[in-house]
Amino acid sequence: MGESIIVAIITGAFALVGTLISGFIATKKAETAMKIAQAVTDTKIEELTREVRMHNGFAQRLPVVEEQIRVINHRIDDLEKAK
Repeated sequence: MGESIIVAIITGAFALVGTLISGFIATKKAETAMKIAQAVTDTKIEELTREVRMHNGFAQRLPVVEEQIRVINHRIDDLEKAK
């Protein structure tokens, strides 16, 4: 009876160690995958930020260009009337 208890304890200990090791490895893999996913997300956010800034620059310049086009159209109208 004593030998079977010792065998059961040793088997349980090995099972516990195996479970702990596989859990540790799985955790490390998950952390690595999360770090990679976060790096990809950060890169995408930086790219979107750059595109938004570029778009905002166009949005700020567009009213200026529209006003310049109005002025040019008035000048053309004035030149056509002067003929």
